[in-house]
Amino acid sequence: MNPCLPYNMTEKPTRTALVTGAAQGLGRAIALRLAKDGMHVAVNDIAPKLDNLNSLSEEIRAMGMKSSVHTADISKEEEVRAMIEGVVETHGGLDVMIANAGIAICNGFLETTVEEWDRIFSINARGTFLCYKHAGNQMVKQGRGGRIIGASSIYGKSGNGGPGYSAYAGTKFAIRGITQAAAGELGKHRITVNAYAPGLIESAMSAQADKNMMEKYNFKPGQFLETYRALAPVGYEGKPEDIAALVSYLVSEEAHFVTGQTISINGGIFCD
Repeated sequence: MNPCLPYNMTEKPTRTALVTGAAQGLGRAIALRLAKDGMHVAVNDIAPKLDNLNSLSEEIRAMGMKSSVHTADISKEEEVRAMIEGVVETHGGLDVMIANAGIAICNGFLETTVEEWDRIFSINARGTFLCYKHAGNQMVKQGRGGRIIGASSIYGKSGNGGPGYSAYAGTKFAIRGITQAAAGELGKHRITVNAYAPGLIESAMSAQADKNMMEKYNFKPGQFLETYRALAPVGYEGKPEDIAALVSYLVSEEAHFVTGQTISINGGIFCD
C-alpha cells in the first residue's frame, strides 16, 4: 500500500484492453476512448490493415498509454490464441476484450450462397466465440475478473430491418446468444459479458451499405442513409464515438451488475 494514499485506498494496476477490428470505424473509436479512460490498449486487425493499426497504436502511445499491434484473422483459432498470448506477453495480462471485428455481406436471402453464408458466420459468429473463449480463459486464469464485449447490431434485434442482410442478421442474433451463454458461465469469475447493438453509424460500413443498396436494389445515392434518418426519432445517425462511450461504461467498475445484455444504441429506430 502506498502510505501517501488516504486510509483504505489502494493503488490499482492499469488495465489492459484488446480491441479487434480496430483499424477503422467503431474499433478505432473504441480503442482511443479506452486509452483516454486510462487503459493500455492492444489493437488488432487483419494484416492488410497494418499501416492503419500502427498509426492508431502511435496515437495511443502519444496519449501516454502503452499500446501494441497484433495482426490476426479472428476466424482462425490458432491466430486468436496467439493474439491473446501476445497481448499477455507484452502487457502482463488482459482485463478487457472488445470483440468488435466483423464484416457485412449484402445479398438477398434467396440469392445468398453457401460460401457467403459460411464466410460471414466464420468471421462474425465464430470469430466472436473464439475471442470470448480465449479471453475468458485468460481472465479466469488471472483470477481478477474482467470485461468482455461483443458487437451485435440492430439487425441482431430485428432481422427484417431491410433487404439484403439476412446472413448478417443471423450472425448478429448469434452474438446475442453467445453473449448470454458466456455471461452465465463466467459471472462466478467476476467476468461480465455484454454486447452493443448499433443502428446506423457514420462509418465506412454505412457508406458501403448505401452503395450496396444502390447497386442491388436501385436506391438513389444517399437514399439508404436518408431513409434511416427519417425513421429515427432523433433524426440522424450515430457516430463511432457514441458506441465508444457506451463501451466505456460497460467496461467500467460501475457496470459490474450489467451482464448478459445486448444494449441497443440506435437513435430510437428500434426499441426493445
